[in-house]
Amino acid sequence: MVSGATGILGKAIAKHLAAEGAQVIVLGRNTDKVSALVQEIKDEGGFAHPGIADVTQEDQLKALGEELSKEFEQLDVLINAAGGNMPGAVVMPNQFLTDLSGDDVRKIIDLNYMGTFLPIKVFLPLMTNTKKASIINISSMAASRPMTRVMGYASAKAAIDNLTKWLATEFAKKYGEGMRVNAVAPGFFLTEQNRTLLTNQDGSLTERGNLIIQNTPMGRFGSPDELFGAIQYLCSDASKFVTGTIIEVDGGFNAFSGV
Repeated sequence: MVSGATGILGKAIAKHLAAEGAQVIVLGRNTDKVSALVQEIKDEGGFAHPGIADVTQEDQLKALGEELSKEFEQLDVLINAAGGNMPGAVVMPNQFLTDLSGDDVRKIIDLNYMGTFLPIKVFLPLMTNTKKASIINISSMAASRPMTRVMGYASAKAAIDNLTKWLATEFAKKYGEGMRVNAVAPGFFLTEQNRTLLTNQDGSLTERGNLIIQNTPMGRFGSPDELFGAIQYLCSDASKFVTGTIIEVDGGFNAFSGV
């Protein structure tokens, strides 16, 4: 299952795993977008099943869980790719902390943190049938290196890192070594949420976009397909002794001191 599967990164991940032979459950809240992606995967010869729910609404997830339990005996992998940011939770250069919208910050915490926690909680029974499953959360460079402007988003992703490590310990001790929890921390990839922060309308880089490139040793943004290796590794038995880790896919951003 891939949540946030209709977003740029989630869609790329879902399509890649389907092409590799996985049976993919496409989880999203927009019926039309989910249906379109399911059909796209099927047209390309893959297996896809729709899952309609808002990841911040536990009742919707429970209803979906009951439906899925009739279709599938086991959920082998849960990828929590739902997340994002919004303008009211961003402090622009001409703004101050007091300009933040408390409601928008709360929504960002709900989307990124609760939108990861709740699917894990609700779908856990489908993953513990055989006590062998891999949960993959999506973190961010902003989690370990707090960045200007994105206070709400960075706080939520830092909580994801902590949740990943806590659950890795909890599940291994409660369910055994087959229940693994890890995270992937992408560097900078252009998505709908950050495009206006990193690029101008003509496609050129903003000042922030240029700063990121200057502090990324590889000198560019990432491409969605460059997440596939880390994701597939964590899905597979190649990583069966790996839990509680956060894999950085960042072009060297986190390793660079700026000098």
